[in-house]
Amino acid sequence: MKQLNNIERFYFIGIGGIGMSALARYFYASKKLVSGYDKTASTLTNKLQEEGILIQFEDNVSKIPSEYKTKSNTLIVYTPAIPKENKILNWFQNNNFSIVKRAELLGMITQETMCLAVAGTHGKTTTSAILGHLLAGCNEPVTAFLGGISENYNSNIIINGSEITVVEADEFDRSFLQLRPNIACVTSMDADHLDIYNDEAAIKKAFNDFAALLPEDGILIHKNGLPLNGKTVGINDDSDFAATDIRIEDGSYVFNLKTPKETIKNLKFHLPGHHNLLNAVTALGMAISLGSPTDCLSKALVNFKGVKRRFSYKIRNKNCVLIDDYAHHPSEINAVYQAVTELYPGKKVLVVFQPHLFSRTRDFANEFAKSLSQFEHVFLLDIYPAREKPIEGISSEWLLDKVNSKNKRLVSKINLGEAIKNTGCEIILLLGAGDIGEEVDTITKILSCEN
Repeated sequence: MKQLNNIERFYFIGIGGIGMSALARYFYASKKLVSGYDKTASTLTNKLQEEGILIQFEDNVSKIPSEYKTKSNTLIVYTPAIPKENKILNWFQNNNFSIVKRAELLGMITQETMCLAVAGTHGKTTTSAILGHLLAGCNEPVTAFLGGISENYNSNIIINGSEITVVEADEFDRSFLQLRPNIACVTSMDADHLDIYNDEAAIKKAFNDFAALLPEDGILIHKNGLPLNGKTVGINDDSDFAATDIRIEDGSYVFNLKTPKETIKNLKFHLPGHHNLLNAVTALGMAISLGSPTDCLSKALVNFKGVKRRFSYKIRNKNCVLIDDYAHHPSEINAVYQAVTELYPGKKVLVVFQPHLFSRTRDFANEFAKSLSQFEHVFLLDIYPAREKPIEGISSEWLLDKVNSKNKRLVSKINLGEAIKNTGCEIILLLGAGDIGEEVDTITKILSCEN
């Protein structure tokens, strides 16, 4: 943090991103001047503005507040998702401002702290949110930067001190190699971001490079079966940290946690699905490795409410269940399927999926089709492009042809609520990392009228 002490002003290009907004909140809470740009307003940018942070939505240099055009004591932060032709970024570059990527800034913040880094192609956000909540619940001096909105704190940052940091170690663009963790975990190493890595071998190498960042006395924790050397986590197996004797009581998991030193009995965890249970075991393993007392960890765990858009219940009654989830990879869809069938056996389930990125849809088309074909009722929205331009021949219609379900169709966001209502399905899942989340409130209102 020493190199940041003299910085008075922070300008974030892409301030509406989940990781960027957490950093903006952090420095604003530290009494720094904070402003930024994003191309569109969103729930996140609205919240930042309510908190007092000035945001511009026009890519226009003249709209940058004058105080941020002073080079001294000003730091410009940008995300790799910002296009190279962005006028604001180019102006700062051409005028030789101090500029860093989001991951570099996160690395600078964590350098002089006890850093707990959560890596993995899936499960980062939930695991880091559980971990931050556990440490705050044990009154550890922690700041946790989250990739989602914690239900407990209604924020993507937890501030309870500055000696310990919890961060998501993002593999996209190899950003996690900017970190210097003391304790790290890897939740998964599935093929993803092939637009960056090209093949699975390159992804595995990146995760091994990340693990190599740990110091000699550092601790690595990873899912059992991954090609890494560290403490393992698992469910009903021989892992160093393992959930055992699992049962479901009133819709929640009750389990014992086997650790290298003891067995902690009758832990309670409210999030459904074995993937979430594994996330909880991983977070507990990291907290225990840090030295947090196990009695307060168990008390904190039972109070964890989850992360928005991670198996978030929007409606939950005897007639209808509406669940909103960020799942955008075949493995994540499989995890949601496992959780739903465990909780609601024999119920009529509809999955509404918005594919994210043309390249990901192309690269995992067969895997997506297999995951979606587990559901009897499937709706597909158009592909959400995010940072990409269309790829010829790659569309939701092309993907839908590969899906083997009795009831499948393409739908538009305009007609989505009515289309869902007309299926008569009891369990509705809204899945995707694009803007499907913006439709959740509307759909909730439409379905709530029926109950």
